[in-house]
Amino acid sequence: MSILAFACRNKNDLSCHLFAATARPAMILCLGTTPAVQRVMRFRRLALGAVNRAAVTLDGIGGKSFNVAKVLHALGETALVVAFLGGERGALLRALLAERGIELDCVEVGASTRQCVTVVDESSGEVTELVEESRPVARANYDQIMETVRRRVGQCRAAVMSGTLAPGGGEDFYAQCVGAARAGGVVAVVDAQGPALAHALEAAPHVVKPNRIELAATLRRDLPDEAAVCDAMRELRERGARRVVVTAGPGPTLAYDGRTFWRITAPPVSAVNPIGAGDAFTAGMVQGLLRGAGLDEACRRGSAAGSASALKLMVAEVDGADVERLLPAVTVERI
Repeated sequence: MSILAFACRNKNDLSCHLFAATARPAMILCLGTTPAVQRVMRFRRLALGAVNRAAVTLDGIGGKSFNVAKVLHALGETALVVAFLGGERGALLRALLAERGIELDCVEVGASTRQCVTVVDESSGEVTELVEESRPVARANYDQIMETVRRRVGQCRAAVMSGTLAPGGGEDFYAQCVGAARAGGVVAVVDAQGPALAHALEAAPHVVKPNRIELAATLRRDLPDEAAVCDAMRELRERGARRVVVTAGPGPTLAYDGRTFWRITAPPVSAVNPIGAGDAFTAGMVQGLLRGAGLDEACRRGSAAGSASALKLMVAEVDGADVERLLPAVTVERI
């Protein structure tokens, strides 16, 4: 029996897939169907129903999968973005990714890529996100992007599926992508909610990472306390997820590997813009897992990345030095 065959006798073991992936290029596929051009506007004081003039306006890359990719890139990883792009905004995202040296394999669609706007009120510290929903795409476009996933996933060590699904495809799209990843021995991570997450569970992803609100929406019940969240995490595990991570904004993250629960508490920081911190968490966690860390220590890195992201005005931008500085201040404890 070969070393690889011996290591991979348990096909459900994440370590098997990490071992198998070491011979691959160090690339991480970041998949999403709802990218966005992200605008951030900071106001000294925001007054509803009045004319407001922004003190600072920034435009850049947005959308969950693109956020994950740019954070991975900032942390020294090689990201491959697979997405739908359309219109002038799609062309802008293509150019911005090229400027950073992030590889893109996109499907061109007739629908224009959306724009989202983050409004930061300096006087109150409140941050408001204005989300433009994605327009429908053709079913044929979904067939194209699925073919792209099948063609590229085997070149990667992990596949991260993030965000809502653009109208026009089936709710089982992420489940199909998880199946393609698992068939290729690739670590499959899903950050989604609702039917997209529920169907993905059937394909047994290695990690799912909803936030607390998304988890409650997926299971259609309130999760009033930590015990209720842990019960919900057990349910996701029973339904197919190998590992479950639930973030909660500035509150503690909970992680479960089927045996042990952990509570991960981020260090206190003076947050400038917390939007996109969950995507930064995903990127840091995936990097930790691919470096061989256990789920608890991978989530430590994810928490540090999320906190580092909140220090920046632009959504989901991190400085690698901030991540390393914040790592020792993250608290990880067994529940």
